[in-house]
Amino acid sequence: MSSSKCARKFIRAILISIAALLLYAFGAPLSSSFDFVILGDRTGEAQDHVYERVWAELATEKPAFVLSVGDTIQGMDDATAQQEWRSVSQTLARYRAIPLFLTPGNHDIWSTSSEALFRKYAKHPPHYSFDYRQMHVTVLDNSRSETFSAEEIGFLENDLKAHAAQPLKFVVSHRPSWLMQALFSNPNSRFHQIVKRYGVQYVIAGHIHQMLHFELDGITYLSMPSAGGHLRASKRYEDGWFFGHTKVEVRGTKLQMKIEECRPPQGKGRVTTPDDWGTAGLRRKAA
Repeated sequence: MSSSKCARKFIRAILISIAALLLYAFGAPLSSSFDFVILGDRTGEAQDHVYERVWAELATEKPAFVLSVGDTIQGMDDATAQQEWRSVSQTLARYRAIPLFLTPGNHDIWSTSSEALFRKYAKHPPHYSFDYRQMHVTVLDNSRSETFSAEEIGFLENDLKAHAAQPLKFVVSHRPSWLMQALFSNPNSRFHQIVKRYGVQYVIAGHIHQMLHFELDGITYLSMPSAGGHLRASKRYEDGWFFGHTKVEVRGTKLQMKIEECRPPQGKGRVTTPDDWGTAGLRRKAA
């Protein structure tokens, strides 16, 4: 090979390396495509075999991880809580290859003893955060309060400030403590001002077992459907009452959510996106 050809190949290799480093430095990781799953409440009067079916269906999609919005055990009794955690752990043992991040729900933590068990089985504290490639997730603990405490608000602000450079940000809690502010488009709450300041795109919660979608200042607020907890109110799909999970497809700094209802007999296998839902249920006909 001539010296000129060798030189051109060498220069090309250097340029490719520089381009790759620049892409990474400016927030576009080289391996920026992945999928994960958001999982609704298992309990609150868990329905037989639903949680197991949801896991069987989501596992076929091979998500990078699963993020639960809480209520993993029925709880509320210190005497039986550890056995409940052991039972859930046995159910999930076949899926141990899929990392599971838990949010503490009111059925998970209600006492000092139950908090210790949550820490033991979740393998992380009640509030925490983690990065996955270009995404940052902040998990808050409102398991024992309808509102976000001063401690949780302080943790949220410090955590988002420390991870401000991450291009994709989610904030997750069990209770939708933001519900009334989002419903009435009130941008003045301390919580909303913080998530807005640091560029959070999605705020996620469970607890009410109903699929609802709110938009406020460009931030998407979602109440997730049940993954086993009983269906309240009308129990109609179009009102947001159904069993399923949500697949999140992340591609660089873009993402798409597919809200997947359980297949028969627990559901009809309908697939929607957040845009199909509003503050009172389904906006348009599901696929």
